[in-house]
Amino acid sequence: MPAEARISELSLELPPAPPKGGVYKPVVIVGKLAYLSGHGPYLPDGGMIRGRVGEDLDLAQGHAAARQTGLAMLATLRKELGSLDRIARVVKLLGMVNSTPEFADHPKVINGCSELFAQVWGEEAGIGARSAVGMGSLPGNIAVEIEGIFELT
Repeated sequence: MPAEARISELSLELPPAPPKGGVYKPVVIVGKLAYLSGHGPYLPDGGMIRGRVGEDLDLAQGHAAARQTGLAMLATLRKELGSLDRIARVVKLLGMVNSTPEFADHPKVINGCSELFAQVWGEEAGIGARSAVGMGSLPGNIAVEIEGIFELT
């Protein structure tokens, strides 16, 4: 099923594409690959999910922040590409979690985004290679930042 139809079927509501926060391009296309700049958990009202996982947020809230980040990523991809149906597969994600030094479940947090993409593109095309790491801080104290590489049709 095409990604756009799947989003409708899942009743997913994408936030507006986040505004740029610096000197960069949201998406750079090289050949058949789309490189998506880092995104945070951007909310429909323009706010962000903020806080450190393991201190301000628990694992479930971190997971939800990563899912919200995935929705923001989808919004940017749709805006920049015209349609999510242009994406053939997820190639690679890098997930960064704003967490305490003691927190050790970074992959479980980033699963919030990976599970969303598996729902949108299916397990074969929606799950790519991935890294999930902890950070001492992230810009604006956002809970999660994720960047991605996608293969285009």
